[in-house]
Parts: sequence; structure tokens; C-alpha cells
Amino acid sequence: MTSNLDPDARTSYRLITVAARLVQRRQDDALAHLGLTRAAVIALEGLAGGPLNQEQLAEAIRVQSQTLGRVLIRLEGAGHITRTRQSTDRRQFKVELTESGAAVLEAARRAEINAYPDDPSIDWKVLSRELGKFVSALPAHRDQGVVPFAAPEHRTVR
Repeated sequence: MTSNLDPDARTSYRLITVAARLVQRRQDDALAHLGLTRAAVIALEGLAGGPLNQEQLAEAIRVQSQTLGRVLIRLEGAGHITRTRQSTDRRQFKVELTESGAAVLEAARRAEINAYPDDPSIDWKVLSRELGKFVSALPAHRDQGVVPFAAPEHRTVR
């Protein structure tokens, strides 16, 4: 992954992997009742800012367009998105969030909050900034299957 043999870097890589695996399991559990996967939520998050074509969405969430296509077919079947063939290029689809998609995305955001540790000593802004630098340092062309997760901006009060 890197030529840096710094033991702290190796420990950090391992911690990132363990943390990701633990959070992913908890996310899967939290999303199951909504009939969503993490990949579906990430696609919905990518569309929250407005419609994109499939290639733009794939680039924005750092996955291959073909992989994303399977997720979009399921989301369209559930009524969470629409895919409209572009008149200027019939090979392109405009992908847009539906009202149902926006509602299920909000429900997923609320459900996923429970996947995070509720520890006030964790500095989420620092963690987010450092992980963002880490993800940005990884060349996108090498890790097309890696899907970043955007954490909700706030936690609900218990």
C-alpha cells in the first residue's frame, strides 16, 4: 500500500480495517429493516444533492459504473430512484432520488447513527478530517471497489 514502513502507519491501517468491519456489521444490522444495503445508502447519499448521470454518480462515490448499475436497478425497483434515458446520449441515464428515496435515506441516516460509538471523547471532526486525507491519498483507480461512507452530520439525542 505504501513504502512507509512506519509501525504507526501499519497499526493505523489495521485499526482502519477493524473499525470499518465493525461499523459495517452494525450498519448492515441497522439498515436491514429498511431493506437497504450500505452500497444502496451510499448511492442514495450521492444523489441527495441532485440528479446525476450514472458515471458521475459512480465517480462521486468511487465505484465502478457497472457495479453501481446493479445497485441502481434494485433502488429503482423499490421506487427510491428514477433512471431516465438522456435524449442527447441514449447510453446515459439521469438518476434522480424520488420522494420515497429521500424518505428512506433519512430513515437510513437515523438508523446508521446507532452504528457509531456514542463516546463523547471521540473527536469526530478530527477523525473525519484524518480519514478524509487518508481516502484522498489513495488513488481512485486502484481501489474502485472501495465505497466511502458519509456519516450523518448530527447525532440524535437519547
